[in-house]
Parts: sequence; structure tokens; C-alpha cells
Amino acid sequence: MKKIISLLLLVVLFGSCNEYQKALKSEDVSKKFTMADTLFAQAKYSKALRLFEQIAPEFRGKPQAEKLFYMFAQSYYKTKQYHLAAYQFESFVSGYPKSVKAEEAAFLGAKSYAVLSPVYSLDQADTHKAIEKMQSFIDRYPNSAYLAEANGLTKLLSEKIEKKVYENAKGYNTISDFKSALVAFDNFIIDFPGTKFQEDALFYKFDSAYQLGINSVPEKMQERLNVAKTSYQNLIKFKADTKYKEKADEMYARVEQELQKYTK
Repeated sequence: MKKIISLLLLVVLFGSCNEYQKALKSEDVSKKFTMADTLFAQAKYSKALRLFEQIAPEFRGKPQAEKLFYMFAQSYYKTKQYHLAAYQFESFVSGYPKSVKAEEAAFLGAKSYAVLSPVYSLDQADTHKAIEKMQSFIDRYPNSAYLAEANGLTKLLSEKIEKKVYENAKGYNTISDFKSALVAFDNFIIDFPGTKFQEDALFYKFDSAYQLGINSVPEKMQERLNVAKTSYQNLIKFKADTKYKEKADEMYARVEQELQKYTK
């Protein structure tokens, strides 16, 4: 009995594959569409996609085009081809702005860019684009059912940019380019008010100012030590019990000691 069932399944599977191959080779676009529609409903997105790619140009302007182009974009999304999915979803929204699927397509298009966003240490061009697209969606559909997810993704993307900029500034400190570090940390603190990295940024700004001052040429030392002093005060003003307090206090004592030389 099991052998018979297995044989029947093989026959059905072979027949299904055979019909798919026939549809691929057919010149009948209606037959291709029907097969693609069936495959899409069965979540066989890769196979459906091959047919959609063949017939999409033929369906522009036709009554079934809206359905086809929605499934076309979804097939790219489901097969994780996010650049192509983003393009197709944007094209769908542009071509069918009044479609009941337009809002979903707009969100998935923006989400496709978000998925393409790389880890923070890499170039963040795709992340900036994702934030732009997601914000555009939020502005266009402020009452969307996807709003919470859109806001969450925007927050994660923004934090990635924030971390990238912070790590770049810290990188200058690491390689002892303290002048550049001071500028970078100043810009970071201005550009990202309320950042979760503020305590760290303030400390490493102080550390950069300290290193620059202590190791300065005599004619610039007093000025630079005063910058370090102000940087320490800003850190303590932000958080009196900072996790860096012990080290910062030791550095500050050295700054005060060196500044005493200029009061005599």
C-alpha cells in the first residue's frame, strides 16, 4: 500500500513539474500567468518568479496587471532578493497608488531597504536610504497598521548610524589622533543629543583633550589643559557617578597639577 501511495505521489509530482516546464516554454502568457498564480499560492516563489519575469512586460496596462505586479514584488521579497523587491514594490505603489495593497507594498519596499542595511562597521549608505524610505512611509501612512514596526525599524537603523559615528570618533582616539578625535566627538554630541553613547563620548573627548594637553608643546599646553579641564567638568556634570570616575579623577588631578605651574 505504501509503495502505491509513493508511486502516486511521484506521478503527481512529475506531472506538476511537467506542467511547469510546459508553462515556461509556452508562448501563451495566460497559461504562464495561471501557473505562476498557482505556484505563488503554494508558496513556490522561486518557480513563480521565473514565470513572472517572463510575462511582466506583456501585462502592463492589462486588468490582471495589478495582481501580477504585487505577486511579482512579493516573490522577490520572499526569495530574499531585496534590491529587486524594493524596486518592484516602489514601482507597484507608483503604478497603483489606490490599490488596497499599496500601503503594504510601500511598507515592504521600505523594509527591503532596512534588511539590506549592513552591520554598523561597514558603509552605511543603505542604512541612510532605509531611514529615508521608512520615514517617507511613516509620513505617508501615519495611521498604518505597520506603524509600530516601521518606527521600531527606524529606531534600530538610526542607532546603527549613531554607533557608526561614535566608533569613528573613538577610532581617532585609539590611533592617538587626538585633534581629530576632539572635533569628531564634538560633532557627535551635537548631532546625537540624548545618545546612549553620551557618557562614553564625553569621557573619550576628555581623554583626547587630556592626552593632547599633557603631551603638548609648551606654548600650547595651558590652553589645551584648560580644554581638558572643561571636558572633565562636562563629563561630571552629565553624570557625577560616571563609570569612568576613578580614571577621570586621576587624569583631572594631573591636569590641575600641570595648570598650577601657570599660576606662579
